[in-house]
Amino acid sequence: MLNTKEPNQTRIAELVRELLIELGEDPNREGLLKTPERVAKSLTFLTKGYRETPQEVLNNAVFESTANNMVIVRDIEIYSMCEHHILPFYGRCHVGYIANGKVIGLSKVARIVECFARRLQIQERLTEEIAHAIQEITGAEGVGVVIDASHLCMMMRGVEKQNSKTITSSVLGSFRTDPSVRAEFMNLVR
Repeated sequence: MLNTKEPNQTRIAELVRELLIELGEDPNREGLLKTPERVAKSLTFLTKGYRETPQEVLNNAVFESTANNMVIVRDIEIYSMCEHHILPFYGRCHVGYIANGKVIGLSKVARIVECFARRLQIQERLTEEIAHAIQEITGAEGVGVVIDASHLCMMMRGVEKQNSKTITSSVLGSFRTDPSVRAEFMNLVR
């Protein structure tokens, strides 16, 4: 899904200007004069995950390790955009894995999460993509990912449920096959 081409911000700004007109706004009024350019810059940043891979953000921070214990990075803030309505969803991501000869830099776990979150997403796929990337990179014995998020597409429109949360999990390897490993992970990320 990697796209090395930078988005054409001039074209995006033109489209935003057209959208404002279609919505009944005057893009020439003072408050909206620079909005098309700001939205173009914002959307380019919010979708930067299309132009990077987990391997790039990892930057070779994979280390040999004799440790065979559970590594957890929890409460990683996520901000993503719902692919159905292009509205934000945000929350926390918890990632755990059982090292199997390799560990990755702790900050790199957050960078991998960010790589996938900065794409148009559904939470279910985001959770899976993170888990599979950690598994592939580390060769871990098991991987667990839990995301707890609020979706503005449910809060601002549609059913308008302000306090709704969506929780998704993906468990691979021993996190899937060994109930005690899965239970330990879930207890630690609560």
